Amino acid sequence: MARDANTSKTNHASIQGNRIQTFFLQGSRDIAMPRLALLLSVLALTVLGIVMVYSSSTIEALDNDVSSTSYMMSQAIGAILGVGGCLFVARVIPYYRWMGGLLDALWWISFGLLVLTALMGISALGAQRWLVLGPISFQPSEIAKVAFVLVMARIMYEMRTQNLDARALSLRFGFWVVMPLLLLYFAQSDLGTTLICIVGILAVAWLGDVPLRPFLTSMAVLFALGVVAVFSVGYRSDRLSFMNPEADYFGGGYQLARSLYSFGEGGLLGVGLGNSTEKYLYLPEAETDFIFAIVGEELGLVGALVVVALFLVILWSGLSIARKAPDMFGSMIAGGCAVMLVFQAFLNIGCVIGILPTTGKPLPFLSSGGSSLIGSFFLVGIILSVSFASGADSGIYKKRREEFEVVRTGGSKQRGGGRSSSRKAQTHTSGSRSSRR
Repeated sequence: MARDANTSKTNHASIQGNRIQTFFLQGSRDIAMPRLALLLSVLALTVLGIVMVYSSSTIEALDNDVSSTSYMMSQAIGAILGVGGCLFVARVIPYYRWMGGLLDALWWISFGLLVLTALMGISALGAQRWLVLGPISFQPSEIAKVAFVLVMARIMYEMRTQNLDARALSLRFGFWVVMPLLLLYFAQSDLGTTLICIVGILAVAWLGDVPLRPFLTSMAVLFALGVVAVFSVGYRSDRLSFMNPEADYFGGGYQLARSLYSFGEGGLLGVGLGNSTEKYLYLPEAETDFIFAIVGEELGLVGALVVVALFLVILWSGLSIARKAPDMFGSMIAGGCAVMLVFQAFLNIGCVIGILPTTGKPLPFLSSGGSSLIGSFFLVGIILSVSFASGADSGIYKKRREEFEVVRTGGSKQRGGGRSSSRKAQTHTSGSRSSRR
């Protein structure tokens, strides 16, 4: 009987192991490996984030008369909620569901929260970003970022498959994208989040095979508008002290100067985990926007480069998943989410090391803050939902591939979707032809 019990336990463990292996490695190798790399990179960053939040926040927590572990516990709770939400989005909500009413609901919720933030949000550091509803405080822009990528992908997909004319395309783009984006910028005065959303939108347009000339023209116009936005607002132009922080040490350059001191103290291998001196209230926002400086001080250049490498793995994984997506809509949302996530990371890192002006954007998975953490996991969940659908040859995915038509310039039609096939055949989609009218 004991041997039967042991055999039963072994079989149960084997079944559980097979289920876990199926979850992570479902599909062929070229589909499963990017997914596994994405999961492991996100897990590594999340664990490191919890550790670094604890290390960088203990002194500030004690100074605020709360437990030294309070920031770490909040980060851990946010991570648990984020992981749960990520798995729910990845396994329960097929990515194509974001084409319909589910996306409409997300968009309207995001828009409503942005309006509430404009009316009753909390201002901090020149931007009105936070919304307090009862005991919960969060940044609605974290939800809006996801909605922007999804709705832009839907517009691009409809342009390709429904042959929208220029007027219909302009109306949809203006209502679903431009209007909420302007609300986000003017109501919250949040240039950093607006820039992140624009990069996500541009990534979707690039993956949707928008013609090169309009794409480059749009980028040039947006760059010019960004320059105007920086110099038109006083507190933003003050942040240009990043070019010489020592010259304005007791003003706008103080935070960056202390950040650079952190990296100088860390050197190659760092001063050791928990041994930072800048976290003793010298470096403002050490556990949030400038946590990368504490990583550089305690773990050195090696630790900082490991963080950069993990984000590069996320970018590679997301683009690889986008390339293997069942249809163009899946490709656009997977690639758009990955580019947006990694761009925010490099925007934060660029600010912390002094090559970009400070934007106040957190470092995904590392910075303290539940809104950012949950929003980042939401993006990862959408990427994973595309990955799990990849390789399927039946059902809705097969139908979508068959319905996507590539039209040759000579007039003949070719079945099959995807960016690469249209490029190889030197073809143009019917939606692309209408966008040039």
